[in-house]
Amino acid sequence: MKKLFAINAILGIFTLGMSTVAYAQEAATATGVEGGLHQALKTKFIEGGADFMSLVAIALIFGLAFCLERIIYLNLAETNSTKLLKGIEDALDKGDVEGAKAIARDTRGPIASIAYQGLMRLDQGVDVVEKSIVAYGGVQAGLLEKNMSWITLFIAMAPSLGFLGTVVGMVMAFDKIQQVGDISPTVVAGGMKVALITTIGGLVVALILQLFYNYLLSKLEAILNKMEDASISLVDMAIKYDIKFKK
Repeated sequence: MKKLFAINAILGIFTLGMSTVAYAQEAATATGVEGGLHQALKTKFIEGGADFMSLVAIALIFGLAFCLERIIYLNLAETNSTKLLKGIEDALDKGDVEGAKAIARDTRGPIASIAYQGLMRLDQGVDVVEKSIVAYGGVQAGLLEKNMSWITLFIAMAPSLGFLGTVVGMVMAFDKIQQVGDISPTVVAGGMKVALITTIGGLVVALILQLFYNYLLSKLEAILNKMEDASISLVDMAIKYDIKFKK
């Protein structure tokens, strides 16, 4: 159910974004008025600007989709590690390994998964438990960091697409100067304005995604720190259990 909610939310953002892009393209095209060669060139230039702005908007849509997916995943990964470890420790103090496994199995999050993997190998010795915790901790860390690289990709792509639109717009503006044979501001002002809007759009998208990325990074680091602390505590519990019930 939680995965279905996440998918529906992402599809909702994508649909809304595509509708916005389509509206922007229609608005850009509607600004043109029927006329001669000059107006045809202006309309073509505006359409070119709308195309680049559409690419910037698509980068924003996909970037926000990945951010939303990571926010949901990381929020679900958070758990009360103190309560979890306390329950496992109390069960192990009584020699109730199955009870400790049940507590870990019934708790969501990477810390509970790591604890369950360690408890599964409790009868094989402390060294095996420690290796299992370290190995599975790496797996869980990889799952937590999943798709973060895509967010950084769209953060880099958005301003790049904006600058590309600006450069293309300036080239078209200089073509217009060559055709008209005049470098007065009135010849290139409109085209230069549209070209610079793509840069502004790209920078704004990058700033928005960067804020989300830093928020996700801080949440990720907090979870990883809890995982490291919990791993140390689990190894200590395994040592205590081994001393108390095996010797």
